[in-house]
Amino acid sequence: MFATATRDFVEEVDHGGQLIPVSSLNDTIAVLTVVVKRKSFWRWQKPKYIPTDFNLNDILTGDTPITPGVTEAVFITYNGKYGGNIQGKAGANFPHSNLSLEGKDSSTLQSSFGSLKKEEVDVQKLLRDSKDGVLDMSHSLVQQTKEKHRQSFGIVKERIVNTQPCSVIEEVQQGGQCGGGLSLCGPKISKFSLKENASLSKDSDITMEIPIHTTLAYALLELEIKHNGHYELCLMADTSGGFEVDDHAGKTQFGVSGSPPDASENSHLRQELERLKDHFQLLSALPVTTKSSLRQHFAKVVEDEEAVTSLQSVLDQMYLKKIPALGNVTTTESQKQNIQAILDLLEQSGQVESVLIALHLIVSAMDEMTDDCLAVLGMCCSLPVLQALELLVQCVSGKGEMPLSSAGLTEDIYEKAEYLFASSNVSLKRDGDAIKTEINHQLGNLPLILCIAVRGLASLAHCV
Repeated sequence: MFATATRDFVEEVDHGGQLIPVSSLNDTIAVLTVVVKRKSFWRWQKPKYIPTDFNLNDILTGDTPITPGVTEAVFITYNGKYGGNIQGKAGANFPHSNLSLEGKDSSTLQSSFGSLKKEEVDVQKLLRDSKDGVLDMSHSLVQQTKEKHRQSFGIVKERIVNTQPCSVIEEVQQGGQCGGGLSLCGPKISKFSLKENASLSKDSDITMEIPIHTTLAYALLELEIKHNGHYELCLMADTSGGFEVDDHAGKTQFGVSGSPPDASENSHLRQELERLKDHFQLLSALPVTTKSSLRQHFAKVVEDEEAVTSLQSVLDQMYLKKIPALGNVTTTESQKQNIQAILDLLEQSGQVESVLIALHLIVSAMDEMTDDCLAVLGMCCSLPVLQALELLVQCVSGKGEMPLSSAGLTEDIYEKAEYLFASSNVSLKRDGDAIKTEINHQLGNLPLILCIAVRGLASLAHCV
């Protein structure tokens, strides 16, 4: 809840900028706090940031601390309210009975952060003070970070804090109606039985009080660290830090390489998806029962943004040869069960390492999606919808046009697809007997991320 609120806040006030949202109230972040930046497995994936319990002076040699000036300024007054509605109907006829279902979910997240201020380090003074600074290369934090070749150090140069107690409020309303008779196990509601023309609803309100001087977002200066402990501050936004030893270590990074500067957006997508096709083919070749179970559990996980992030973190741990600790997963008990079921299916696949990478690819793409895009994707995990979306992905990465008759788009599927693609900077348009796609030229990799997620889920929907 807090992580969602801070991410929405950063999207609004610094989209595509340097601010990093704080993901946990347990993180104590001040200026000069040391943050570990972990490079991602996939080139299009955003790096992970892990705040530590140390500041720059804690890992320096010598007795003279660095004390750069810190300025404070009024930032903005911020109150955000985000909401959405999900509604659906289904019906079926049987020889001796008929059945109709209707469900509706709505949720609202209100962030009342109030008046915010920015604390910012005097970078020029920090640069002068750091001229003769040397890191203690025997410090445990330095040693442990250096051992991981994809990790580097950054220090907090500015942070956004609240100046008064504030709150985050989440309101959820869930409801359903049924005509006929059945028993259901829903993803968000425990098992229940309904008789003729029955209805069920569930409301929940959660309020989180945020204490004064809580850091909501921060920006970093990364460090280039030499063998002898001398370091330089990375002052340009497009420069990354790291340890000098990284230049001599073999760095393995899965993902796609950059396309030629003159490549069209469609050509770029086609090249990237072509490089990843082996992962999709691997999933498509799994036994039908395994694919069906994976798809069902993914459909439940994708409903919850925190569950997607938790699953991505667990798969990260597995790739790093660590045993995933589901006890540390910050999501509901039912979502933990879904995550465990996915892990069990992975173990049963008989080709754990390669299936792990393929699943990590899909979940990493989901984790990069916007909240709106993820919510709609959760409504698109049925076989006919995924098959139609896969055709649209081929259209986006191909000529950008296809016959409307071959797309398999009912009005309901088209509405979902149109919103889903629009949330990822891709527009769908019906033009006579054709459907056309157009990639909107904006910063970021949202079109590629959407295509990867759809192709991955669609691979689990292939019958053979």
